[in-house]
Amino acid sequence: MKILNSQNLYIYNSISKSKEKFSPIHADVVGMYVCGPTVYSNVHLGNCRTFLSFDLVFRYLKHLGYKVRYVRNITDAGHLENDGESGDDPILKKARIEQLEPMEVVQKYTVDFHTTMAKFNALPPSIEPTATGHIAEQIKIVEKIIAEGFAYEKNGSVYFDVLKFNEINKYGKLSGRNLEDMIANTRELAAQSEKKNPQDFALWKKAEPQHIMRWPSPWSDGFPGWHLECTAMSTKYLGNKFDIHGGGMDLKFPHHECEIAQAEACNHESPVNYWMHANMLTLNGKKMSKSTGNFILPNEMFSGENNILSKPFSPTVTKFFMYQAHYRSILDFSNDALEASEKGFNKLMDSYRMLSEMKISQFSESTGKSSIDVAFWRKACYNAMNDDFNSPILIAHLFEVVKFVNSLKEGKDTITETDLHLLQKTLHDFLFDVLGLQDIASESSQDSQKLISAVELLIQLRNQARANKDFSTSDKIRDELASKGIQLNDGKDGTTFSLN
Repeated sequence: MKILNSQNLYIYNSISKSKEKFSPIHADVVGMYVCGPTVYSNVHLGNCRTFLSFDLVFRYLKHLGYKVRYVRNITDAGHLENDGESGDDPILKKARIEQLEPMEVVQKYTVDFHTTMAKFNALPPSIEPTATGHIAEQIKIVEKIIAEGFAYEKNGSVYFDVLKFNEINKYGKLSGRNLEDMIANTRELAAQSEKKNPQDFALWKKAEPQHIMRWPSPWSDGFPGWHLECTAMSTKYLGNKFDIHGGGMDLKFPHHECEIAQAEACNHESPVNYWMHANMLTLNGKKMSKSTGNFILPNEMFSGENNILSKPFSPTVTKFFMYQAHYRSILDFSNDALEASEKGFNKLMDSYRMLSEMKISQFSESTGKSSIDVAFWRKACYNAMNDDFNSPILIAHLFEVVKFVNSLKEGKDTITETDLHLLQKTLHDFLFDVLGLQDIASESSQDSQKLISAVELLIQLRNQARANKDFSTSDKIRDELASKGIQLNDGKDGTTFSLN
């Protein structure tokens, strides 16, 4: 497929802190890795915003014609809290609370994650590897880093030597942190006593007796460090150097910083060309987080069973709300903002449906000029997305169609057949292929029609039963429908039904 309108695609690169023209390593092919969820609880709305941000990137690159290998991992290894080096193992902790095996916890919340993302109409990644499925690859990377002289073993654990690495390459280039400042501001903690330096991070941890999730290694029965798994899985499926690495802003340090150090120590080259970070979703002006309890679950939002919102909001309206802010900006979650988004979404979908049904024969002959230059408008839509996936500007352009469609409907405007078809196709492509929205009103209408057809069939069967004097079956159909809230009404013109 020909690559469309992508010659001017620019991406904000977190490592250079500037927008850079996108140039993939391999023409027409893009490799993208995104840090996935740690599956010890239900995915919350703040997590969803990150994954939806990269669903937008994935969709747009595919829309342009790129073949995209999108890798998003599942963290199912029992890492520790506090950057994965000390504290409790969250998966083991939840297993104790719910009286489950750790891998039951993993399975339960992996299914919840997939179900939730499907409700948002997010595309699944090309590959979804698990940390526990790549222990061998992680051990090999640790062995190589030790051989390169950038890691050391202590009491069965292996640590990355940050100061040694910093002698040949800068540690902190992604987050903009200076190692000397980090050293000056570090207070020695008891849990760090076996490290050479407090800044060093674990590549492999020896498991304590109570730690259930453990694997054999050359150093001890233990488990990999938190940062190691993403280096292992990204490089296995995308190569030692790939195009895009994404994740939440909170992963920039230490997680992504450590990924860079591990990869450069192991492979002697920077692993990623474009680092992308999605910003947070706030609630009551504070970061949405499981650990603080300041969060809302998607299903609580969809059902309305929460103490924050006045009504339920559908997944597609929630998604539309998120895309009305740029992925790099902080977005505050509020009832008023969601209600405004819902009204805007409905207007946009109403206009889309009206436009889809229009035919050029509906319009009277006119020599007047159309109030919208469709080719220019279409280019503006692509320009918005080419400017670091600027969804709010794209949506603003899509709203320009609303007024134009109303003018067409009222006979106050005109359009050529070629432009009508181009407008219809472009609006469809950006609403559904790129933004991944769903026309819920149309779907509800289709569901209603299916219900009507099903009830009409049951009415026919009941009429046949009555004609055959099978009143037992006739009454059963009537009573079963009534128990489901569907009332049959027999009259001189036949049987109709109503919903109670």
